[in-house]
Amino acid sequence: MAEVYYVGVDVGTASVRAALVTREGLLKSTAEEPISIWEPQCDHYVQSSTEIWEKCCTVVKKVTQGVKRNQVRGVGFDATCSLVVLDQNLQPVPVTQDGDRQRNVVMWMDHRAAEQAARITNTGHQVLSRVGGVMSPEMQPPKLLWLKENLKESCWNKAAHFFDLPDFLSWKATGCLTRSLCTLVCKWTYCPPEGWDASFWTSIGLEDLLENNFSKIGSATCPPGSPLGDGLTQEAASDLGLKPGTAVGASLIDAHAGGLGVIGADVKGFHLPCEDQPITSRMAMICGTSTCHMAISEQPLFVPGVWGPCLSAMVPGLWLNEGGQSATGRLIDHMVKGHAAYTQLQEQARHRSNIYSYLNSHLSAMANSCSAVDLLGSSLHVWPDFHGNRSPLADPTLKGMVIGLSLSQTLDDLAVLYLATVQALALGTLHILEAMKEAGHDIRTLFLCGGLSKNPLFVQIHANATGLPVVLPDQMEAVLIGAAVLGARASQDYNDIIRLFLHLRTLPLQPRKT
Repeated sequence: MAEVYYVGVDVGTASVRAALVTREGLLKSTAEEPISIWEPQCDHYVQSSTEIWEKCCTVVKKVTQGVKRNQVRGVGFDATCSLVVLDQNLQPVPVTQDGDRQRNVVMWMDHRAAEQAARITNTGHQVLSRVGGVMSPEMQPPKLLWLKENLKESCWNKAAHFFDLPDFLSWKATGCLTRSLCTLVCKWTYCPPEGWDASFWTSIGLEDLLENNFSKIGSATCPPGSPLGDGLTQEAASDLGLKPGTAVGASLIDAHAGGLGVIGADVKGFHLPCEDQPITSRMAMICGTSTCHMAISEQPLFVPGVWGPCLSAMVPGLWLNEGGQSATGRLIDHMVKGHAAYTQLQEQARHRSNIYSYLNSHLSAMANSCSAVDLLGSSLHVWPDFHGNRSPLADPTLKGMVIGLSLSQTLDDLAVLYLATVQALALGTLHILEAMKEAGHDIRTLFLCGGLSKNPLFVQIHANATGLPVVLPDQMEAVLIGAAVLGARASQDYNDIIRLFLHLRTLPLQPRKT
């Protein structure tokens, strides 16, 4: 019997990746392509949906090379929660002052709408209770309001469709305009079963979105992994190199795909505090450019400064709270690459797999023992909110700071600054955990995935700072696994989305006392 496969496609901040995944949840092949990011003004970050789709097609063709088309049973997409704008002919609409039609995506990390977000918060509308009481400029309502107020002629009046990027990809693949509950509930204030709250949109000056049963932002919804339309259209199948009609699952935001890929893992035999406990005792951390902290509960829990509760946004039937840090991997890169000793670091690390592998070894050498590495940062302190605080302070205007600098600019100084930055991020995670615990969450184990989870120092420092054991997935590309789960669910090969593809690394990390 021929092997069957599922394709997961992940659109991150700076690249598009795809994976061919077996029925057992093992990665058969992966591919990656970079995507462009433009910054036309400070805090404005834009991309091209045309380029993103082209790169999706490229990576899918790469991972399915040599595989018969009928062996691919399903496709799933995840992406950042960026905003895509199309006109009535489903063509790109510019979101920048220069009017470049190909730059039609307002990225998730775009903070141009900070003032609009503050105004929405000041309305005190009841929908704000499901976003921690504060509207973030990273959500879609303030971005929509900014477009109406600042680009009314060139964008707003021409726009016929506003998509979250994950929904754009599933529409591009199937021609189906049905939106995922994951995107609409988490980033657009949609609340099942009632749906859209017309009074909210009217109160913030976006009453025109009520037209035609909210057709511009989504009239039909479905849970993640639901089969969309008739599967791949002829055009999309040709673009992707797959068979027309191949099942496509309703999409997920990238962090939620990562959470789905790790949070249900079987941990029996590892003597972890979450063993034989409900899945609600776990937190999934998706650590990349930014970090998302995903906690689930059987009943809705309201955590000040933390997004949610959102029903079935990640795990069917459970409520999701999503904390986060807007800049983690991006902050580490910023601190390291901006240091005077960065050129020396590059020279020293040229024979290593990456500069962070070298820095980790350098810190161990400085400390003479791994257990003392933490103490190297005892006189240097970082406040990590260089791109605002997403959770739990929910203040996008906050800035970062470094305390304890001297005139020295050696490689040792760079290494300690790197360490202090990682420690600051870990303490930020502890701050989020404490807020969730106070609201009723009982989190006993952290499940990490994403690029930063491949950095042993980052993982160990988080275990140390939080006092909780950390679990890493056996298949390190958990986000891609989560995307493939959507395709598998849509194929009807499985009925239970929670128990698909669950594998665990054999050595969870425990906190270390220093």
